[in-house]
Order: sequence, then C-alpha cells, then structure tokens
Amino acid sequence: GILADLGVSSHQFDTAERGFSFRFDAPLDMRMNTEASLTAADVVNTYPREEIEKILRLYGEVDNPGRIARLIESGRAAAAIRTTGDLDKCIAPAIPEFQSHKILAKIYQALRIEVNHEMRSLEKFLSGAAETLRPGGRLVIITYHSLEDRMVKNFIRTGNVDGKEDKDIYGRLHAPFTALNRKPILPPEEEISANTRARSAKLRIATRNGE
Repeated sequence: GILADLGVSSHQFDTAERGFSFRFDAPLDMRMNTEASLTAADVVNTYPREEIEKILRLYGEVDNPGRIARLIESGRAAAAIRTTGDLDKCIAPAIPEFQSHKILAKIYQALRIEVNHEMRSLEKFLSGAAETLRPGGRLVIITYHSLEDRMVKNFIRTGNVDGKEDKDIYGRLHAPFTALNRKPILPPEEEISANTRARSAKLRIATRNGE
C-alpha cells in the first residue's frame, strides 16, 4: 500500500525565516526545497498581473483575486515586495479586518502551491501510484485543502485529476481504483482540540483494481 500525507510541515510554518506564514515579518520565500530557484518574492514581483490573479483564484480560491493582483502590481511598481510584511501592507486595502486571517491564509496557500509546483507533483504522484500498486493494493491519502482533495477524489473515481470519465462501449468506467469510503474520514473533535492544524484534514482510501 501507499500512504500519503499532503500536509505542509509544521516546522516549516513555524520557522519565521522560511516565509510560509503571515504571522511573522520575514523574507517572502516559501520554498520547501531551499535549493530551488523560484521564491514567493519572485512570483509577486515578476509574474504578470493576470497570472497572479489566476494563481490566487485556482490555488487559493480567493474571492477577489483581481483586486488583490492589481494591488500587488501597483505595490511592486513603487518598491519591490521582499517580505511577508511588504505583501501584507500592499494588499491590506482588500483584506477586511474581521476576515484577515482566513483571507491571508488562502493567499499564502496559493503562493506556496505555485512556488513548490504542488499540484503538478500531486498529479505525478497519483499517476505513479496507479502504475506501482498491484491489484488489491491500498492507496490512502490525507489532504488539507479543497483543491488537492478534489484532485484525489477525481483520480480515484475516474483515473485522472480532472474527473473526465472514460467508458467502454458497455458504459463501464475505466478507472484504476475503487473508493472504499464514499465520504472522506474527518478528524474527531478531540483530535482537533489537541491539534488545531488537523481540522481541515480529509482521509480517502481506495483499492487498486485489476485481476
């Protein structure tokens, strides 16, 4: 079997200089692999406004990605956005104070996913799991946000992350896996109380099809 926990390391979130969290004023980095070349500062300072808007919409599911992307474009024209504090100040006009934590979390998530190519890596992993597991093997995946959970759910159901169904002439679906739980398993309240970062976790289990 294969077990995958897609969560980001708490150590990375809590190490200020890694730039993953808006709780600290630190370099806007977000690289999981510190030897990689692309940083979050590169994204906000060099990507076209339209591409930043797309990243915020797709990877963060941000409600007003266009306005935030325009604020970033305007802010970097005045001075480079180098730190988390620079970014927070730049986009502050679009962040209601009573929702600031939730919205900033989505924005930082979107940038982190882009910097680390997380969705492409997940798609490659899922394809590799289908090729590697023998019939009857188990695939167990813990996801933490709706985008990656949707990709995992689609892949289990259809064999691709987009959820496009491929059926034979008899209407039978070609899919490498069969889901063992229709709905994801969620953490109980006592676990969330002990570890608040578990609150968004969803666990899906599937069995590899075949003879």
